[in-house]
Amino acid sequence: MPKVALYNMSGQQVGEIELSDRVFGVPMNEHVVHQAVVAYLAAQRQGTHDTKTRGEVRGGGRKPWRQKGTGRARHGSIRSPIWRGGGTVFGPHPRSYRIKINKKERRLAIRCALSDKVASGKIVVLDQLNFAQPKTKEMIKVLSNLQVDMAQKALVVTAGPDENVFKSARNIPGVKPIPTDNINVYDILKHGTLVMTRDAVARVEEVLAQ
Repeated sequence: MPKVALYNMSGQQVGEIELSDRVFGVPMNEHVVHQAVVAYLAAQRQGTHDTKTRGEVRGGGRKPWRQKGTGRARHGSIRSPIWRGGGTVFGPHPRSYRIKINKKERRLAIRCALSDKVASGKIVVLDQLNFAQPKTKEMIKVLSNLQVDMAQKALVVTAGPDENVFKSARNIPGVKPIPTDNINVYDILKHGTLVMTRDAVARVEEVLAQ
């Protein structure tokens, strides 16, 4: 089992914590990780774009001029796609961009991403992370104590939704706070350092070790 140092909010090491091999000791599977990232990014697209066809734009009820005898090209409607103000051909319409990925593959991808953070020494585990009230200054102090490079971005993971932690971290550039239920491959890979509480580690192992 991989072991990592356990720190307090002052940045002092207070012990070690053993991580589950089934979650934090998995070999990298680049194909599955890539699939999970593509599926995540596709799911972020709203798909609400819409263009009007020639049957939806206003006007064009009558033939602009007679078929023959004018010397001009034949036209049946001023809202033809080749006219200015006409409809759009093959334009985008509302659709879902979601890509189906199996639950086992999605969980494997998260395990691979977490294992990569452990292998590269980019994970920091806290014994606890709590604030009496939202204070961005206090969150910056904690990250500085842990020597987290915020320029490389940091993902702060708590066991459950914590309003004080969320409000303390959300305004810090490059820092994203999320509960374990929202953890995903894209965020893990995007952020240079992964900061997790001990309770968050336990929760992740409980869900992903199945």
